[in-house]
Amino acid sequence: MSIATPKAKTRIRRALVGALASGFAFLAFTETAQAQEIFLTGPLAGAPAVRQLRLYREGRFELAPNATFTLLDEYQRTILLGLRINYNFTDWLAFGVWGAYGGLIQLPTALSEEIQTVNEQRRAEPDDPDTQLALRLTGNNIGPDFTEQLAGIDWVAAPQLTGVPFRGKIALFQSIYIDTDLYFFAGPAFIGLKERGDCEANCDEPATFELASRVAIAPTFGFGLTFYVNKWNALGFEWRGMPFAWNLAGIDVAGGGRDEEFPDTTITGADQQFRFNQMLTVSWNFYLPTEYRISE
Repeated sequence: MSIATPKAKTRIRRALVGALASGFAFLAFTETAQAQEIFLTGPLAGAPAVRQLRLYREGRFELAPNATFTLLDEYQRTILLGLRINYNFTDWLAFGVWGAYGGLIQLPTALSEEIQTVNEQRRAEPDDPDTQLALRLTGNNIGPDFTEQLAGIDWVAAPQLTGVPFRGKIALFQSIYIDTDLYFFAGPAFIGLKERGDCEANCDEPATFELASRVAIAPTFGFGLTFYVNKWNALGFEWRGMPFAWNLAGIDVAGGGRDEEFPDTTITGADQQFRFNQMLTVSWNFYLPTEYRISE
């Protein structure tokens, strides 16, 4: 058994006192903290975050021929051929307009073709009792050719504001680097539609299934990616939302009852249902003038 010497006891006592003092000091100063501001001096003082940045957009016009494909269609797909024109005030802000024509390419979906196949079979056997009942029940909703009564987008004109918050490079195979930016846009859209016209009586007559034109106004918004191929060309992809109400199939779904939520054997604006219409656009972009600016 060893006995501590007086000197050893003194050292232990000093160590304990020092540990207690450090502990109290830590508890006393943990509630507040201060950060020291660092002032950068030398050649980097006041320097921008990025030097020699390629300003692909600033002060340039953008002309983008494009093809737009409607998504998640129930009865008819539409391919719109159009053009987007933007003027870029800065490298991150632009204003322009997107216009497209969709009356040229409209394709019925498999569901519409199947409905028309059944419709033709029923009309080929008008004397069958079951067929007569089916024709009476669907007479207001399905005409001689179901695919001819489907609503479609004829044209769109949409002024829009575009913001470009992110840009950088994408590496392909760790050897090819492509300048890229991510942008967002929004604005009002004016949509030229063709859909089944209003019908107040005898809505089973063939003439009542003809399409009528109208203009809908809706918000449009979305985002896109631009891949710059060279100084004045780029490949673009964008998703667009354009929600509005329309009667896709020209059928009677509402208008009767207390809340007008039941069929009423007529075709009116009450049969137009709200749809969150979605589209995908592929574009080839041209920038004028052909030379971009480079930052300091």
